Amino acid sequence: MPDESPPWPHAPTHRLAATGTYFVTAATYGKAHHFRGAARLAVLQRGLLKFAAHYGWQLEAWAVFSNHYHFVAHSPDDATTLRPMLKTLHSRTAGWVNRLDSAPGRNVWHNFRETQLTFEKSYFARLNYVHRNAVHHGLVHVASQYPWCSAAWFEGTAPAAMVATIGRFKTDTVNVPDDFAPDADW
Repeated sequence: MPDESPPWPHAPTHRLAATGTYFVTAATYGKAHHFRGAARLAVLQRGLLKFAAHYGWQLEAWAVFSNHYHFVAHSPDDATTLRPMLKTLHSRTAGWVNRLDSAPGRNVWHNFRETQLTFEKSYFARLNYVHRNAVHHGLVHVASQYPWCSAAWFEGTAPAAMVATIGRFKTDTVNVPDDFAPDADW
């Protein structure tokens, strides 16, 4: 008789068979603030941008914080590269922050969740959500003032009409588990 038990509840099922656009959230273990401060946030953001490019993921929006990050990206032809991309990012940043803190072997990253975005309205709402996530967390009043997110980049590179259109999409109904309370010391 096949095992009919539900998947383990602390590890989300990853469904990465289809090429497309994904919304991804990753969190530190125990929501610990391992990336508190400007230097650590800069390294995490730089790592995310570097490894996304290396694995062929085209980032459209991102926001990194002391204990989590979000991004929206188009996958390469093989969407299953998300797992090795994040594994590389997490192992490199964990090793680096553990060396800084003299904490070898400490668990830094917990897991990640991804959602394939298949509806245009959902895609636009999540773009707006990620760009404005620092405002959502009360870190800034204007999203483009937060240096470790894509809001300023987006406003500077996208046509003004596109920026205005994305900015009008409501995010209050976006179903994103985001109770991370990042540290305000950035």
